[in-house]
Amino acid sequence: MKNRRKRRGTGLLIVAFIVLAVFLGFLVLRKYESRRVQPVVPPQTQQAGTVSVMLFFATPEGDGLAREGREIEACQGPEECALSVVEELINGPVGDLEPVLPPAATVRGVQIIGDTARVDLGKETVAALPAGSSAELLAVYAVVNTVTANVPQIKKVQLLVDGQEAQTLKGHVDLRQPLVPDPKLEHTQPEQGTNR
Repeated sequence: MKNRRKRRGTGLLIVAFIVLAVFLGFLVLRKYESRRVQPVVPPQTQQAGTVSVMLFFATPEGDGLAREGREIEACQGPEECALSVVEELINGPVGDLEPVLPPAATVRGVQIIGDTARVDLGKETVAALPAGSSAELLAVYAVVNTVTANVPQIKKVQLLVDGQEAQTLKGHVDLRQPLVPDPKLEHTQPEQGTNR
């Protein structure tokens, strides 16, 4: 009788051990599977709404650039954001500052390579841009300063015209290499701007 109880206890112990081993094996397998199979993550979408940006326009005297704050529609990704701020430059200032790009200007697209944005302006932009070194200088650096100020990963801007690398827009500013922002052109004054 003692022997039978002993066997029965041993049998229960073995069954309990097997159940425990199966349970632990199941947990280990489940953990391994969750590591192996990557969960499907839906693409992140920017919430609808607006974002604050900083645009650079000519001072009323035309001797430098000044900042104007603006609220624009939220954008997705650096290329779309760079395109949006250049389009806002074309729309012109809402305060006392002067436009730097003509109303007929167009931006055909923006491509980002590393830390450089390649901003492709339409040929009508060049045709409508006023003559003179000052107008060209302010137009070029308004684009460069605006894009780099609003898209942190962009450190340099190269301007293209109709998809082609341009030597210059009007014969004064050398565009053969990407340009970095020029803080010396900025005049500090009370911040301009309202919501558009």
